[in-house]
Amino acid sequence: MVPEGCPPSSEARQRGPEQSDDLTAFSSRNGRMAPMQHADTPWRVLVVDDEPDLVEVLCGALRYEGWQARGVTGGLDAVAAAADWQPHAVVLDVMLPDFDGLEVLRRIHTTAPEVRVLFLTARDAVEDRIAGISAGGDDYVTKPFSLEEVVVRLRGLLRRTAPPGPATPGTLAVGDLRLDPATREARRGDDPVDLSPTEYALLRYLMEHPRQVLSKAQILDAVWSYDFGGQAHVVELYISYLRRKIDAGRTPMIHTVRGAGYVLRAAAG
Repeated sequence: MVPEGCPPSSEARQRGPEQSDDLTAFSSRNGRMAPMQHADTPWRVLVVDDEPDLVEVLCGALRYEGWQARGVTGGLDAVAAAADWQPHAVVLDVMLPDFDGLEVLRRIHTTAPEVRVLFLTARDAVEDRIAGISAGGDDYVTKPFSLEEVVVRLRGLLRRTAPPGPATPGTLAVGDLRLDPATREARRGDDPVDLSPTEYALLRYLMEHPRQVLSKAQILDAVWSYDFGGQAHVVELYISYLRRKIDAGRTPMIHTVRGAGYVLRAAAG
């Protein structure tokens, strides 16, 4: 997708006519939204796409939010910019001229695992979405897209990146499972549990609501801060990740309630 007024990319030409927002319409609808910032410093968002016009429009929308935005059109440039500029989030195309977005993500996360990554691509098959999330992406938006949707999803990702306030919550405990929000360290019994940022957010939400059945819609809203439009498989995927790390070889704590959702309970015995 390319917003109106910009030449369509090769992907877009293959997909045919598309409906999308231009920057003027986006600004008109969002004129009263207050920018969300990282303390006194604006959020830094890196945009990576092989279409310069699309990069320019996306960066314009992000700057309108009060954020800082930089754009590059290749994978190598993206890795270099991420190392030099240290963005809080990256909007990343999968199909780039030098190497694909999954490899870009891997290289960025090697040195900066906390960076949030939103894939923005024409690859819309379920297996592509799963591959992107499994590789460490935090969200996945397909083309054609809405500028407003991309900004809302980024806002949700950045909200999860925000530093804790002055009052640091105490350690969460459910049975022999412990989670320290101050350090983001988790343990099951005496064993440490290594968590990605999204796994941490999901586990924390479950531990804040022990013994409560939580629907996929509730989890999507709380952890991803946005309705994925029926893409409930992302919840199933991350629940499976947590089970491997928390329940493997032990009495299970994460249970599926058929037709209702998931519940976290202390292990019996």
